[in-house]
Amino acid sequence: MDKFFKLQENGTKVSTEILAGLTTFFAMSYIIFVNPAMLSQTGMPWGAVFLATIFASVIGTLVMGLFANVPYAQAPGMGLNAFFTYTVCFALGFTWKQALAMVFICGLVNILITATKIRKSIIKSIPVSLQNAIGGGIGIFIAYIGVKSAGLLSFTSDPGRYKLLDSGTVIADAGAVPALVTLNDPVVLLSIIGLIITIALLVFKVNGAILIGIFSTTIIGIFMGVVDVSKISTTAGVADAFKALGSTFGQALGKEGMLSLFSDASKIPLVLMTIFAFSLSDTFDTIGTFIGTGRRSGIFSAEDEKAMESSSGFKSKMDRALFADAIATSIGALFGTSNTTTYVESAAGIGSGGRTGLTSVVTALLFLACIFLAPVAGIVPAAATAPALIVVGIMMMSSFKEIKWDDMNEAIPAFFAGVFMALCYSISYGIATGFIFYCIVKICKGQSKEIHPILLVSTLLFILNFIILAFI
Repeated sequence: MDKFFKLQENGTKVSTEILAGLTTFFAMSYIIFVNPAMLSQTGMPWGAVFLATIFASVIGTLVMGLFANVPYAQAPGMGLNAFFTYTVCFALGFTWKQALAMVFICGLVNILITATKIRKSIIKSIPVSLQNAIGGGIGIFIAYIGVKSAGLLSFTSDPGRYKLLDSGTVIADAGAVPALVTLNDPVVLLSIIGLIITIALLVFKVNGAILIGIFSTTIIGIFMGVVDVSKISTTAGVADAFKALGSTFGQALGKEGMLSLFSDASKIPLVLMTIFAFSLSDTFDTIGTFIGTGRRSGIFSAEDEKAMESSSGFKSKMDRALFADAIATSIGALFGTSNTTTYVESAAGIGSGGRTGLTSVVTALLFLACIFLAPVAGIVPAAATAPALIVVGIMMMSSFKEIKWDDMNEAIPAFFAGVFMALCYSISYGIATGFIFYCIVKICKGQSKEIHPILLVSTLLFILNFIILAFI
């Protein structure tokens, strides 16, 4: 084991790696509840997504540990699963099977750009400030979804607004205005209790704070009458979950998935833009996690990063880690889940001393053991998972600290890329507006030559997408 994982070379030992694997697992295991709760809204079977989440996490994390020998864990990404549900399926009208096909293609694209120098060109084309804005913006988006799931907001019409009809008649506009709900609903009160518990655990730096918060809130919900324990007997058990998995496994490549995705020529630009949005978010989530945690800990040296940028193939440790991440995305799509990505919560295990792939192997085995939670996992209410969404969003917003907000040239594109994700309820629209206003700022300052051709082409594609949507 020492020889395979090079434990001594990396200054670690088996016991340290096991502890690190446990820490990483407890930091990110909330996803086995949150991901099915989110994707099942598209019509996907809850039990199938539950198992797909586990299998995608296990396979991706094992490849990361055994092939790349780095202490990172993978699972369906927060933000990307929201994009899958709320933007691709709800807003754009694609079926979940078509969305899985796009995720599968995204994985293939990521494999291609990892194995070639295309990755280097894409990374260099996006300004660092926009990369940070995208990461922070996803945090706002996730937190906002959590606040809504918690039932804390109501949407009422604004009596002071009016609109003009085509006939020339002016009527009151029933546009929705957000407001705080009256705090007398048991579900809302349970969400608040869960949020307080989770935040307290995080402040006290308790390992597995998010997962403990979900369990604690669910138990409290039983005594409050919000959670009905009688449903445990009817909740999909292990056998039922495996049966349900048959309805999602391979659908990405089926007649209603991949084969129908390009059948309508008018929607091909929209399909390509959606795949682009998937790939962009996935790629930079992973790059940011690797560089942000790997450089400081020594997992990825400066020489390794330099080798990644200057070579193709899998000559560097980071190249192999990126390849593992890309492979996991396509595998996850085959099972039936949104993009599988490298989790920033891996930093918890790294902080506990994890330095090799043995940490990842331990985390993967713990995920596999979670299969037996299927009979009871379905009773976890939205009031218990909503706090997890909120705090994960808070964590992701740390990317904003790297942006120079006192420099309007940097702040304007960053604002639109970050804040517009939540305001428009769409990650891709946030990215699009960020790109567009970055180009506008550069053109106004006479610095159009500084716009990377790849970013310019991407911006034009986004604009074309808006034009197409305006006429369909």
